[in-house]
Amino acid sequence: MCPAMARDGRFRAARETSGRKWMPPSVGIIANPVSARDIRRVVARASSLQITDRANIVLRALAALAACGVTEAVMMPERGGIGAHVRRGLERAAQEQPFPHLTLLDMPVSGTVEDTRRAARLMAAMGVGAIIVLGGDGTHRAVVAECGHVPVAGISTGTNNAFPEHREPTITGLATGLAVTGAVSAATAYAWNKRLEVSLDGGAPEIALVDVAVVTDRFVGARALWRTETFSELFVTFADPESIGMAAIAGLVEPVGRGETGGLALRLAPEATARHVVRVPIAPGLVAPIGVDGWRRLPAGEVCLPTLPAGSIALDGEREFSFDPHQSVTISLADRAFRTVDVAAVMRTAGTRGLLRSVPSHAYA
Repeated sequence: MCPAMARDGRFRAARETSGRKWMPPSVGIIANPVSARDIRRVVARASSLQITDRANIVLRALAALAACGVTEAVMMPERGGIGAHVRRGLERAAQEQPFPHLTLLDMPVSGTVEDTRRAARLMAAMGVGAIIVLGGDGTHRAVVAECGHVPVAGISTGTNNAFPEHREPTITGLATGLAVTGAVSAATAYAWNKRLEVSLDGGAPEIALVDVAVVTDRFVGARALWRTETFSELFVTFADPESIGMAAIAGLVEPVGRGETGGLALRLAPEATARHVVRVPIAPGLVAPIGVDGWRRLPAGEVCLPTLPAGSIALDGEREFSFDPHQSVTISLADRAFRTVDVAAVMRTAGTRGLLRSVPSHAYA
């Protein structure tokens, strides 16, 4: 934990072994300081959010949470400096507007994805009502893998951001606050999401929130996918024609909604021999022709085997492991696998029911 934060009275240490349980309303915040720094940012025309930008996003979300009555928030520590900027922002605004009491988790910081996983586990154990996540598809995947039944509210700060929806963080904070305080019923406030599960030789499955790609490369190397000639097969939970990355291929041949059951499976091929060629925004500012031989709907629960005898598996746009002809890879889609805050539904309810509307005292005069 940052020494300056340890000294500051606005922060408390929540020790991993204390066993302390948090009572709602409380919200966890996981902000990845290094999202959006993969090779696609080099080969495409994309910018990266600075640490101060990420801290300001956290502050906007915290202000919105406080406006809804959330009194406690807990945040993942990191080495990038987000927390220090947040602390200074809280100090400057202390007399101007209320904020939730912010706590930093007292946990080891490795600077790797394990920080995100550990923080998600601890927040779930503490009983937070929801976890606000700042990051891309990989960060959200790491949180979902560990948070259990705790709903996630995504804020896109990654490269392709196919999973977290793009909107002003203040609105995400308002919706999360209305959800965790019970102002909007859980049936309305939270939406079920699909995920893909990939198992190697029958081992514990890895998950993907948006897509699983089978590629011809047999080494992980630079993990982010960007060399389109290596694509072989693609499985997606939803197919959005407005998205960026691998899921955009599916979205531009047959859209599948996030709320629909099942997903889509595609056979990819070299552009010169493919039955169809789709111009796809594979990364920000990078539109590439992708060969598609065919596609079909992917029912929930169906077990698929890659046709490629050897290669690598990419989860949500990042190569995670390779396989050879002697290994077995299975891919399946699970419906109703985890929950997210349905920001649009919450804010519609807030508007129609006047949840953020009040009558000022002078109106009674």
